[in-house]
Amino acid sequence: MLHTLTIIRQLNADEFTSGEAIAKQLGVSRSAVSAALNRSADFGIELERRHGVGYKLTQPIEWLDVPSITQTLSINSPFSLNLIDEIESTNRTLRQESAAAGSVLAAEWQTAGRGRLGRPWVGSLGGSLLFSLVWRFNGGISRLAGLSLAVGIALARALEQQGYHGIGLKWPNDLLCPKGKLAGILIELSGDALGPADAVIGIGLNLRLSPSERLHANHAADLSDCSGPSPKRNLLFASILNELAELLPRFDQDGFAPLRSEWEARHIWQGEQARLISPNGLESSGKIIGIAEDGALRIAGENGLQVVYAGDISLRKVAAA
Repeated sequence: MLHTLTIIRQLNADEFTSGEAIAKQLGVSRSAVSAALNRSADFGIELERRHGVGYKLTQPIEWLDVPSITQTLSINSPFSLNLIDEIESTNRTLRQESAAAGSVLAAEWQTAGRGRLGRPWVGSLGGSLLFSLVWRFNGGISRLAGLSLAVGIALARALEQQGYHGIGLKWPNDLLCPKGKLAGILIELSGDALGPADAVIGIGLNLRLSPSERLHANHAADLSDCSGPSPKRNLLFASILNELAELLPRFDQDGFAPLRSEWEARHIWQGEQARLISPNGLESSGKIIGIAEDGALRIAGENGLQVVYAGDISLRKVAAA
């Protein structure tokens, strides 16, 4: 079956393209083109159709492009980049393939993307960055408790460098702006406690969401909610990889402690009352007073100071009375 994304790549938002021209270009039938484009709404894509003229995108798509990204990467970048149109999950694929350290896999569309605690991650075709990378840490799993927080700093730095404002961090793996969740981080570890250890680091970042995508992605926000320029996907992707290339080796060498003050300066819930919910449903509450040098959450409650590691713990802010 002809893939819808293959056809959508033949369209633009500036002019109509006829189905006949697409069919000739791809060596398929006109009916195959029509059938494929009938599925465009499944990818959140709206088309303008004009009988006898053809099809046009209502919004332009900046497709991810390896040459555009690599020309902006730092010299001697440690990353090897692969792009794919559609995949179930970039994290899952890198794990199943036992990909080498430095491998980066980005997808235009994920059918089974997920965040922390197995929650689904809703992306947007042309309006998201959905990618995973593999990094090897010599220090071992026992030193990686603050890794998701360190990755959050790299994302925040890259976004601020590109001119976005109002970005905050939420323990342990989210980027927020005032209107909701902007990005999520999913880290899966393998290896030994004393090292080495491999981390598959998955990142989902919302650049532009449609109203329906906002509705289905609970409390989601995108870069239009952060004052700044219209996002350039390839440039932003390269900027994120550059920040990660600088931060990850330092984290491996020095741990999270040198990053602690920078993370807390961006901590959007610092000093707030919050609830901790364990997998068995038990709850406790207290005031968030910061994080420890290894990235654990410090929360002061009825039973004194609690130091909490991510695991399967959920954190919810207590609404003001």
